[in-house]
Amino acid sequence: MAGLAREVVQAAFFATSAAASAFTLASQVPNLFSNLFSQAALSAAFVPVFTELLVKGRKREAFRLASTLFWVILVALGALTLLWLGVADLVVPLFTGGGGISNGLTAGLSRVLFPVVLLLSLTGLLVGILQSYDEFTVPAIAPAVWNLVILVGLIALYPRFHGVERIYAYAIAWLAATVVQFLMVAAALRRVEFRLSFAVDWRDPRVKQVLILFLPVTISVGIINLDIFINAGFGSLVSTHAPAAINNAFRIYMLPQGIFSVAVATVLFPTLSRMATRRDASGMRRAIGNGMRQINLLLIPSAAVMLVLATPITRLIYQHGHFGSYSTHLVSTALFWFAVSLPFSGINLLLTRTFFALQRPWIPTKLAALNLVVDVIVSVALYKPLGIAGLVIGTAVANVVMAWLQLHRLRIGFNGYLEGGQTLMITMRILAATVIMAAAAWGIWTVLDHLLGRSLSAEIVAIGVATIASGALYARLVLTMRIPEARQIQQLILGRLRGR
Repeated sequence: MAGLAREVVQAAFFATSAAASAFTLASQVPNLFSNLFSQAALSAAFVPVFTELLVKGRKREAFRLASTLFWVILVALGALTLLWLGVADLVVPLFTGGGGISNGLTAGLSRVLFPVVLLLSLTGLLVGILQSYDEFTVPAIAPAVWNLVILVGLIALYPRFHGVERIYAYAIAWLAATVVQFLMVAAALRRVEFRLSFAVDWRDPRVKQVLILFLPVTISVGIINLDIFINAGFGSLVSTHAPAAINNAFRIYMLPQGIFSVAVATVLFPTLSRMATRRDASGMRRAIGNGMRQINLLLIPSAAVMLVLATPITRLIYQHGHFGSYSTHLVSTALFWFAVSLPFSGINLLLTRTFFALQRPWIPTKLAALNLVVDVIVSVALYKPLGIAGLVIGTAVANVVMAWLQLHRLRIGFNGYLEGGQTLMITMRILAATVIMAAAAWGIWTVLDHLLGRSLSAEIVAIGVATIASGALYARLVLTMRIPEARQIQQLILGRLRGR
């Protein structure tokens, strides 16, 4: 919710203006590098090796490995950050599209944002340590704090700038929030008694093992994240509004993605790594199958709500201040097609983490390269006739292809058995319940929208009632259908309520 509040405020301030698009483009390179290093080397490559040492009782070696990687990252990415500060003016024009978006403003914003790469990478390493000990509380809270700091910083700094340079308030708030997030995670290491040493042990074979895993994982994550560049780059050719509009839609799309699929994949990743170390193939099959069904249970209805209520949701969240009906139209168009890819993207995240846990990162790397080719072909074919919709359709098609390829390859690795029949049967029940739920959501919203009008309070009531009522109906349907994953979630919620 903190992220949603942040997006509401920034959209009210900047809408889909050229300055907002400049920020979107400026953040692409830092986002790409931070995703490469914080998600790849420091989660996907580091966690399996670190977990393996802990499982074998070699805690001192595990901590020495983490300390060595900390200092390597600090030096390497510190140097990269300094380099970017010097070459930003030369690199930024390569992906601004030559439209009405200012190269100078984009380069200046990227200089403010690039130190985020170093901070997020170090944070990713420390989060990997915590997750290996099944410590998820602070890593889960930290992003919410990050969003709140950005929100407060943006509101406080916005009046101190003028004209298009007001977008710098947003960039500075991002940087400050990332510092706060790093400090929070670092303080949480006391829970696992981790102490950072100042020695760099290059002779440690585990350092080499992580770096060997790092290369394919980095390529894989990098290829996947190039999709963001494709949307931003082609978007700048569509119009000066398109990059910001796609980014705004992507933020709504990431809300259920972050709450559900990222949570499932993050919790399962250390478990899968431990199972892989013990060569527990049957346990991994059950965990993967259960994870996929949980993601489908949660993301398919989320996608359906986005599909049928794309415009009302966009209008409620963003259409305030400088954000008008034209911007709402652009964002809701992108959101509609993002929703199509939502369940497939969630499955992809889980399956990619599974390959990383198995220390077989080259497999998703090769598949991600094919995924990128599909995305580019579809985007190039459709961005001129369909505009924003064509770009996001490219993303959706690529996600579907990637999910199918990863499932096919994983089934081969597990001798053709991955609980596919059970997953398909339960997914069909989920789809049936979702169709009923989506129809109810649309019908309830339509009636309330006609009765209450379009004031802010009326829109909150209409969308809120439609979402809650249809969600309750969906919950009743999947429980009545005896879907095991629905029972699991029900028991988890009831258990926590009883605990309180």
